[in-house]
Amino acid sequence: MTEVKTIKEWEQSWFTVRQKFVGYITDPEIWVGLLLVVLKIALIYIVARLLTKIAQRAVEQLIITRDKNPLKLDTRRTKTIGKLMGNILTYVVNFIMILMILGQFNINLGPLLAGAGVVGLAIGFGAQSLVKDVITGFFIIFEDQFAVGDVVQIGTFKGTVEEIGLRITRVRSWTGEIYIIPNGTITQVTNFSIHNSLAVIDVPVSRESDVEKVRKLLEDTIKKGYEENSDLVKEPQVLGVQTVGGSEITLRVTAECKPNTSSSVTRKLNDKIRKVLQEQQIDMP
Repeated sequence: MTEVKTIKEWEQSWFTVRQKFVGYITDPEIWVGLLLVVLKIALIYIVARLLTKIAQRAVEQLIITRDKNPLKLDTRRTKTIGKLMGNILTYVVNFIMILMILGQFNINLGPLLAGAGVVGLAIGFGAQSLVKDVITGFFIIFEDQFAVGDVVQIGTFKGTVEEIGLRITRVRSWTGEIYIIPNGTITQVTNFSIHNSLAVIDVPVSRESDVEKVRKLLEDTIKKGYEENSDLVKEPQVLGVQTVGGSEITLRVTAECKPNTSSSVTRKLNDKIRKVLQEQQIDMP
C-alpha cells in the first residue's frame, strides 16, 4: 500500500508541475513581457549602432573641416586624434549598450560594476606592460611624436604608420609587411615626414675630365630636373669637388625635397646626370 501511495503521490506531483508549466507558458503576460524585453534589446542595439555611426561621421566631418581651414592646421595630428576619438566613442557606446541590455534581465549592475572595478585594479597591477603600452600611447598621440601616414623608423622597423592605438602601433613597410608594435616598447623613433629631406648625389668622373665643364653640365641638368620634378622645393646645388681619388674626382650635388621623397628624387636626378655625361662622353669610373 505504501508503494502504491508513493506512486500516486509522484503522479500527483508531476501532474501539478505539468499544470504549472503549461499555465506558465500559456500565460499571455509572460509572452508580452518577453516580447517587450526583446523589443527593448533590439531598440538599444539599433540606437547604439546609430550613435556610433553619427559619432564617426561627426569626427570625419571635423577632420574634413579642419583640412579645408585656411589657417592650414596640422592635418597629421588631426587625422590621428580623429581616429583615436572614433575608437574611444565606439568603446564607450558599446559598454553602455551592454550594461543596458543586462539591465533588461533584472541583473543588479551595482555589484557587477564594483566587481569589475576590483578585477580591473588587479589586472592593472598584474598587467604592468599593458598599462605601460596605454600610457605610452597617450604620450605618442598628444606629444605628436608621429601620426597616421608618417614614414617612421621604430627600432629596426621602417614603414608608413597605418594606425596608432592606445596599446599598439601598426606600421606597413614599403614591401607590404605589417609590423604590430606594442607602444610600451617604443623608446626611439625617427620620423621622416615632418621636415623637408635632403637628397645627396655624388657624381664620380675620371680624373682627366674637365671639372669646370662637368660642373656646368651638372648645373644645367639639375636646373631642368628642378623644373620637371614637383617634389623639389628649391633648385638643387652643385657644391663642388667632394673627394679626389687616385683615378677619379667626385662632385657632390644636394637637392632639398619634400618629406620622404629623397630616394625618388635621387633616382631621377641620377638618371638625368648619367644620360648627359654619356652624351658629352665624360668618362665615369
